[in-house]
Amino acid sequence: MFRQIIVGLFILIGGVAVAQEGTTSPYSFYGIGTLKFRGTVENRLMGGIGVFSDSIHLNLQNPASYAGLQLVNFSVGGSHKASTQKNESESQNTSATTLDYISMGIPMGKLGMGFGVIPYTSVGYDFYSEVPDGLTQYSGSGGLNKAYLSAGYQVTPELSVGIDANYNFGKIENTTTTQKDTELGTQTYNRSEILGFSFNFGALYKKMISDNLELTGSVTYTPGTSFTSANSRKISTVSIISAGIFPVDERDVPVADTDFTFPSQFTIGAGIGKPKYWGLGGEYTNQKTSNFTNRSANIDNIIYKNASKYRLGGYYIPNYNSFGNYFKRVVYRAGARYEQTGLNVDGQDINEFGISFGVGLPVGRLFSNMNLGIEIGSRGTTDFGLIKENFFNTFLSFSLNDRWFEKRLYD
Repeated sequence: MFRQIIVGLFILIGGVAVAQEGTTSPYSFYGIGTLKFRGTVENRLMGGIGVFSDSIHLNLQNPASYAGLQLVNFSVGGSHKASTQKNESESQNTSATTLDYISMGIPMGKLGMGFGVIPYTSVGYDFYSEVPDGLTQYSGSGGLNKAYLSAGYQVTPELSVGIDANYNFGKIENTTTTQKDTELGTQTYNRSEILGFSFNFGALYKKMISDNLELTGSVTYTPGTSFTSANSRKISTVSIISAGIFPVDERDVPVADTDFTFPSQFTIGAGIGKPKYWGLGGEYTNQKTSNFTNRSANIDNIIYKNASKYRLGGYYIPNYNSFGNYFKRVVYRAGARYEQTGLNVDGQDINEFGISFGVGLPVGRLFSNMNLGIEIGSRGTTDFGLIKENFFNTFLSFSLNDRWFEKRLYD
């Protein structure tokens, strides 16, 4: 029954993942949208660190972690983001609910395999700006998804290595509508269908440095990747009335397809703790965002710098094998992060900060669990006419374990 449920969920949720919009941020206007977090809710609740891995949870951030799995694991997670966006004079509230990942890991001795679907970037915005004698509305939707296949191998008892092979695909639609003091307006519609392959390499090192303390090291590297964007454009004269916007005259405009570069990324982290009881870790990520090129057009008021991410987090389990007291088996997680996104608008760096808290609740057998948590943070600034986002995220995920390849003593 467990296997049938998993297959059904992959079919159902896989289609939903391709169609959803995962953000309402005006900053998703730039590039190919806002970059989604690649990791489980468990990672997210520890500030986003991917240092820790064990035998019963997936760690989507480092493919080397699949080598340590002891049970077949199916993981699915989603989130709801409520955001207040404001500038110096006004504010508005927005929200978005998304599926964040659907993944599976299978142990095979020293080798572990994994596969799944993860949203990669998200575009979702709708805002206005004043122009002489009128208004311009900007709206966009879409994003990229990542279908991946991962493998991890246990080289020594302390060291494991791994690789992700990713197929990235999706579409982005942008619409600009301008109306002045006339009944008719003009509308430009751009569409990009994006495809590309990418790889991610990782290594994990674990060593007991005393009877109770374990030291963990983690490193991942994603080389720069060239994506292909098939572009199309339409320009229309439109009638703008209270019932909606209707095209009067629409024309296709030839626009060239483009190849653009998605930048490389390097992450290093370390942690210390008592296995199955507590752990504290930190992580640093550098992304060569200064090498980023846009998919179809250059925008004058932005530049890209190298991005940096700083993350700190950990977990605590009072007593993981206390079957007489349920709450002693609950996993408590917390963390914080600070991210320099690399996006600079009108000379202002767009940075992001968040703190997170949550719990992992045991369910069923074989150490399956449900994870709940929240994150509070902000992105951007209200200086120089820009927009600041204050967000409140809630998370829910399931990590379900089963044995598929156990030998039977009796037929």
